Amino acid sequence: MANIGNMYGPNFTFLGVPACDLEKPETFKGADVVIVGAPIDSGTSHRSGAKFGPQAIRMGDYLPHDGERPHLALRIDGLKSLKVVDAGDLMMLPGDLLSSLAVLRAATEKISRAGAIALILGGDHSIASADVAGIAAHRGNGKISMIHFDAHADTGEVQFGTLFGHGTPMRRLIDSGAVRGDRFLQLGLRGYWPDAKTLDWMREQGMRSYEMTEIHHRGLNEVLDESFARLTDGCDGVFLSVDIDVVDPGMAPGTGTPEPGGMTSRELLEAVRRICLEVPIVGIDVVEVSPPFDNADITAILANRVVLEALSAIAKRRNGESYSPTQNLLDR
Repeated sequence: MANIGNMYGPNFTFLGVPACDLEKPETFKGADVVIVGAPIDSGTSHRSGAKFGPQAIRMGDYLPHDGERPHLALRIDGLKSLKVVDAGDLMMLPGDLLSSLAVLRAATEKISRAGAIALILGGDHSIASADVAGIAAHRGNGKISMIHFDAHADTGEVQFGTLFGHGTPMRRLIDSGAVRGDRFLQLGLRGYWPDAKTLDWMREQGMRSYEMTEIHHRGLNEVLDESFARLTDGCDGVFLSVDIDVVDPGMAPGTGTPEPGGMTSRELLEAVRRICLEVPIVGIDVVEVSPPFDNADITAILANRVVLEALSAIAKRRNGESYSPTQNLLDR
């Protein structure tokens, strides 16, 4: 778990925030958020490349990496109002998925026990089976709920004959008891999977999955209103998992399993902002950014902004100041 910097490129932190070392607790003592990279794509089922995601997300910005980002709408700087540190990438051995997931689980448990929010930069979505489990090991099984943005349900029983892959992590979390099925919400599903057997299993667990057509017809805000009531019922905190392929591939082409018909980038950013303003977040992952398939860094920049929206909104929530999205910007 020692700090190795960034596995696939120059060593720098997310937008210039201070570095820390998970082997040295004094370096992240008092931190509100600890960023950590999980650069692995051994769990992918189609196009590889997500192991380069953490590096791309960290650098996805045209502004100086000076550790400052005042949010225009929220009128707060999440990188300054919160104590945010970056632990660099964990050692994710290519081809050794199970060992890598064990390292990640231990890291997120350590971060959670230190009183910080673990913010994980993926990597493929197999990492969710470990990062959420690590936080649940600290907070208690069934004590955290989950809101999951994705084109795919990721609830497969197996993937290519193995229990672990980016198509199975949500089933692993529910089967293990780390997250209750009836406190597990998914937004943005579409396409041609899963099959009827898997959907039946999801129904039996009490999961709530919002397909894109439902979101379109009902409206994203109504869906979020409904979601928040369930997320905070009987749970102490919420884990936010964002698979970048929830966004239409026209706006996020750099991903391994692109599925047409998704959210716009604006919809995702506004949803992340609302979630982090209105519910108690205990962990976040942003996954499936695959730079080899990106175009002009659009996907990496979007993922970078997902992180910034989350940090800014968490800071605003802790600050206690009100925010209205319909108020004149200059009057806030």
